[in-house]
Parts: sequence; structure tokens; C-alpha cells
Amino acid sequence: MKKILVLAVFTALGFVNVNAQEIKFGVKAGLNFSTVSGDNTEIDYVTSQHVGILSEIPLSEKFSFQPEIMYSRQGYSFGDDIVALNYLNIPLMGKYYITKGFSVEAGPQVGFLLSAKNEKTNVKDSFNTVDFGVNFGLGYKLENGINFGVRYNLGLTNINNVDNSSIKNKNGVFQVSVGYFFF
Repeated sequence: MKKILVLAVFTALGFVNVNAQEIKFGVKAGLNFSTVSGDNTEIDYVTSQHVGILSEIPLSEKFSFQPEIMYSRQGYSFGDDIVALNYLNIPLMGKYYITKGFSVEAGPQVGFLLSAKNEKTNVKDSFNTVDFGVNFGLGYKLENGINFGVRYNLGLTNINNVDNSSIKNKNGVFQVSVGYFFF
């Protein structure tokens, strides 16, 4: 799956005449409001954060490709218990500019589980190490490089890795972020 994803990205970029001076690199950080959806009914949201690097590659006047590498603290609350899931997420976002500075975005995401803790106990073996999802969002970029975004990550795969368990849960993360493009 990883090879197909990498091949698709390089193929798409191969058909586009990109001026290297137009490519922008930056950072972003913000808040996560995350939970899991699925078979558990008494699960609640937790608030955490994300931080990472990104690039915006213009493909036309209105359309850009925005790959990102993000450290994302996610998880959920179950009664008084909080499960903290730490991911290295790689969103591959397509951005369409509706007006100057204002964009809608969507794209796939792959996440790699770095750690999972439940009240300081390592529970990483109870979760799958790879998570696939799709992102939808809105963004606004100022001319000085500061940008703002809201996004929802809809998990597509079961994150549970427990033998003999019929419980299936998927990540769901609402993100609010602020960033800065350096050049």
C-alpha cells in the first residue's frame, strides 16, 4: 500500500510543471478534539494537540497539493479512563482556492502509531500500528504566510488489535490549527 501511495504522488507531480520558487514550506500547530466511533457507546472526546511541517505545491492558479508530516496526540475518554494515542500522521491534501486566500481541502491520510498509554500503562499492543483516514477541511492563508485551518479526520480502519474482540473502533479527530509558511 505504501508503494502505491508513493507512486501515485510522484506520478501526479510528474505531470505538473511546478516552479520551485512557488513551493512554500512551513509549520503548523493546533488543538485536537478526538474520540473513536464504533461499537463503544460510552466514549467521550479528549483535547490534545498536533504539530508538524508542511509544504504547499501550486498545481494551477486555484489548485495546490499540500503534503504534511504531523505529530498528533489523539485518543478518547472512557468513563474516568483516558487512552492517549500518539501518531505520526501523513496527510496528502488537495486544496482548491475558492477565493484569494480561502480554500477547501480534502485528501487521504496514513497514521503510524508511536505509542498508546492508558493511565501510564503501555497499551500499544492493543492497537493497530497503521491507521488510514480521509480529511476534509477549510483553510485561510494571509499574504504574510500566516494561515488558519479547521479539519476533520474520518478514520477508515479499525484501530483495535485485540484477539477475540468484536469491538471495532475508528479514529475521529476535529482539528483547529494555525501555521506559517516561511517561503
